[in-house]
Amino acid sequence: MTRCQVLIVGAGPSGLVLALWLAKFGVKVRIADKIDRPGTTSRALAVQARTLELYQQLDLADEVVARGHKVPAVNLWARGERAARIQFGVIGQGMTPYPFLNIFPQDQHEQLLIDRLATFGVAVERQTELVGFTDGPAGVTAQLRKPDGALETCEADYIAGCDGARSTVRGAIGAAFPGGAYRQVFYVADVEAAGPSVDGELHVDLDQADFLAVFPLAGKGRARLIGTVRDERAEHPEALKFEDVSAAAIEHMQLQVKTVSWFSTYRVHHRVTDQFRVGRAFLVGDAAHIHSPAGGQGMNTGIGDAINLAWKLAWVVSGRAPDALLDSYQAERIGFARRLVASTDRAFSFATAEGPVADFLRIRLAPIVAKTALSFDKVREFMFRTVSQITLNYRGGPLSVGETGALKAGDRLPWTPNVSAEETAALARMTWQVVVYGQASEPLLAWGRDNGVAVSVLKYRPDLAVTGVAKDAAYLLRPDTYVAVADVRGDPAVLARYFADRGIQPAA
Repeated sequence: MTRCQVLIVGAGPSGLVLALWLAKFGVKVRIADKIDRPGTTSRALAVQARTLELYQQLDLADEVVARGHKVPAVNLWARGERAARIQFGVIGQGMTPYPFLNIFPQDQHEQLLIDRLATFGVAVERQTELVGFTDGPAGVTAQLRKPDGALETCEADYIAGCDGARSTVRGAIGAAFPGGAYRQVFYVADVEAAGPSVDGELHVDLDQADFLAVFPLAGKGRARLIGTVRDERAEHPEALKFEDVSAAAIEHMQLQVKTVSWFSTYRVHHRVTDQFRVGRAFLVGDAAHIHSPAGGQGMNTGIGDAINLAWKLAWVVSGRAPDALLDSYQAERIGFARRLVASTDRAFSFATAEGPVADFLRIRLAPIVAKTALSFDKVREFMFRTVSQITLNYRGGPLSVGETGALKAGDRLPWTPNVSAEETAALARMTWQVVVYGQASEPLLAWGRDNGVAVSVLKYRPDLAVTGVAKDAAYLLRPDTYVAVADVRGDPAVLARYFADRGIQPAA
């Protein structure tokens, strides 16, 4: 029998990020995957701005950006020509240090996470399958089938199911997975090609009900095609070849495909589990929610799940917070997952709707509406904030208290281009901390010293006013850098009461 504090089942991006954050916090973690090796192909490509911001906490962001490809714009095509162009870099400027879509294929992403995890002395246990587990008052007792077929009993304080859409953990806890499946079959193809849609930008075809997007990859002339088929070809997806689906891409996107290095087909569901936590078991990433690839949200949402859960587990297993803190994981993540699945489903359904009315709306009306709407700053800003996930917040949640105008507890602390090196360093910390722009009172500084909580006093900048940041206010940041308390008076009694009410010890 072996023992760890957290057993993670599944070594995709969500599981690896959860293991990495927990290891950084000093939690004894095991991560097991029944697959014998890391993935060599990938469907997930996009790393959104909010994920990169959070990756700063483990010094991963710069490496992901350096290895990936910055996408400056997305283009909508109709009737064989470019109908609209949306510039990410222009829209996102001033909102985040990463005002672009970063393309970093999942297989390379996973390997980077595995390599970083190894620096903490943690390796993925391959060909190790969860057979089942029991959940008792003292912890979880799991049965693992090892590579040689032998069974091992592992005791853990908690278990996290990061094991995908067919999650064994989800099945074991009896959580429902309501939703449905798209009738279309998706395909992915990595190609070397030429043409106007292979220019380092993202291109989406609106011409017909078969969805088609061209994603740029690092390297000249390299791209990934993601598309759908819905007619009789979808009845036997295992028999499909690139030649069976390439005509539309070549005709509508003016592609000249030279070589195809990878081609695969798969079906996509849109589902959200009804329970992210049952007892000592948690569901993370695709085990909890799956949806269409529209918007490049899936992997980023799973990573967000992992980071949200990681710091809470770290505080609980170390005895610095009660088990009740873990209930906030579902409270904060399930609503976002449901909204995300609904919105991506609507977007995909519009892009693939059939019939003359749908064709008219998509081909003729959508580009005009997009051009008109995107001429307004507020619309462009809303679009970027939503896709990049920097607008994701936990307002009204059990861990969010107070507001200072437009900035409310539960928000991500706003970023502006004039950010100081000291502020950047503060946001890289993985602990409870207080940030004050302006002057901090002596009682607040004393409370920080007495409770082992860093209080960063930063210069107040005029550009902060439009974000809702108030001069001399106290902002208590959680270990994942979301605002837990926003108090315009900077009153240490408010912070003391916050921790006392929740039974949390803030100091590491």
